[in-house]
Amino acid sequence: MKTNETPHYDSSFNSTGCCARFNPEGWDGQELHFTDKPFVRAMTRSLAYVPLNMSGVFGRVSEAIEDAGAFAMDQYLVMSRDLSPFSGEHLFAVTGPVPGEETRLVSGDFLTGVFEGPYRKVREWHTRMLAAARAKGREAKDVWFFYTTCPKCAQAYGKNYVVGLAELD
Repeated sequence: MKTNETPHYDSSFNSTGCCARFNPEGWDGQELHFTDKPFVRAMTRSLAYVPLNMSGVFGRVSEAIEDAGAFAMDQYLVMSRDLSPFSGEHLFAVTGPVPGEETRLVSGDFLTGVFEGPYRKVREWHTRMLAAARAKGREAKDVWFFYTTCPKCAQAYGKNYVVGLAELD
């Protein structure tokens, strides 16, 4: 994969008016290479790892990104991780600056893995991403997740795809 690119995000099928149906083709087992790739950083509150304000935060940030003309539709990616049982961090890929939002430039290599199933399997997927990095002769500094659809859209589409991203050491 070229530097600062992700697999193609196909947003052509959206019957819910919310999240597009995720097409996992081309996402599994990829190595992503980022050099100062711009992301907007946002935080959410959680209780025992269950997000409390994710919908509001994602809506606000998405609107700000769209208003700034910085939405990277073909390269859509939101990387999420839990910082504690009480907070989550989310990085939204963008094409440029977004006024009023914190920008973070990300550099590093990431290995991807595609999973399908309920969100409660995240711990298992995290372990599998660590093992996938080791299988490539690398260690993972951290593991992020790209939740490709919200719970309502996952139910509507009958599939809940989640992309793991092992940040390689």
